[in-house]
Amino acid sequence: MKKIRISHILIYILLILLTLICVVPFYIMIINATHSTNELYTGLSVLPGSHLMENIKNMNERVNMLQGFFNSFLISVCSTALSIYFGTMTAYGLFEYRFKLRKLIYVVLMISLMVPGQLGIIGLFKLCNSLGLLNTYWPIILPSFANATTIFFVMQYLESSMSEELLDSARIDGAGEVRIFHSFVLPLSKPALSTMCIFNFVSYWNNFFTPMILLFDDDKFTVPLLINNMNSGMLQDLGAKYAAIAVSIVPIIVVYCFISKSLTKGMMAGAIKS
Repeated sequence: MKKIRISHILIYILLILLTLICVVPFYIMIINATHSTNELYTGLSVLPGSHLMENIKNMNERVNMLQGFFNSFLISVCSTALSIYFGTMTAYGLFEYRFKLRKLIYVVLMISLMVPGQLGIIGLFKLCNSLGLLNTYWPIILPSFANATTIFFVMQYLESSMSEELLDSARIDGAGEVRIFHSFVLPLSKPALSTMCIFNFVSYWNNFFTPMILLFDDDKFTVPLLINNMNSGMLQDLGAKYAAIAVSIVPIIVVYCFISKSLTKGMMAGAIKS
């Protein structure tokens, strides 16, 4: 019993340390957003300051953060919706149907997960230039049709949770494949889809590299690009920069709060296979 108690105490200590490691950077970021640049240069502070509104005002004077929020929200929501819908459709096709190229397609998807997307940026730039899509959101949103991470995750969930008997019963009742997908596969995959909604939204919201290469106009810049633009100039307003970073994570926190319960269920998907 003593050994079990000691192991439990060690586990709790480890969990507390991991929690602190995750929370402290966010706390320091928020605290820094309330201090002026001069105060930040003097050293680290753990108590909030009184310059939050001033920093937000300076941030709005340097960049149009409201427009950046709209741009990032538009790209993130559209990309997430497309990746979830078509990723689930692809995963269902690979899970349910047995055809000759099934294994080859699955191998290609796995390989694509290991190849950095930055390697194809030159080809993407030339393609967008030839199609006249540069400085638009289309080349940023459209690749979300083929999100290999979503396909892999949802396929693993379907293999562990989807009942073949249920799908066969629906076919016997006269349901077509499209109706089965919308009426059974999508609703029953909600935990996995909620998980991927979080990960995809965060990924698209924080995407810096692709918009930096393909977008040129300031009024089309996303939040990461606007924060990067605050590095320009001889005088660095650290208070305004920290305020911009703190504000930029608010949508992510809001999305997480709405989908947190389903996220937990989705992370446990496949842990127990009946």
